[in-house]
Amino acid sequence: MATPQDYALYVCDQIAEVGQVRCQKMFGEYMVYVNDRPVFTVCDNTVYVKMLDCVKGELESAELGAPYPGAKPHYILDIDDNVLARRVAALLAENVPPPKPRRRKQKTGGKTT
Repeated sequence: MATPQDYALYVCDQIAEVGQVRCQKMFGEYMVYVNDRPVFTVCDNTVYVKMLDCVKGELESAELGAPYPGAKPHYILDIDDNVLARRVAALLAENVPPPKPRRRKQKTGGKTT
């Protein structure tokens, strides 16, 4: 079941005070960014957080799950607890590097004579 856009926007609203927040649709689900750093994966109306040392103290008692088949375990964030959600988002925004720019494919030229 794909996550509806309304839910992804709700996730963004919950952490809006942390910084510049946006979500991007990916494969029918969403990635949430804070200051252009990926912080949450939203799949099937569930917010997943990568298991990183910077959030271990905040989420050590959180339920674990996988956002998609074959994925490594992630913490499941209770997005309705907006105090916790903001703390986790702020920690991730400080510690997660921005995504690397994608390399563009070079066009191959036509026939040369």
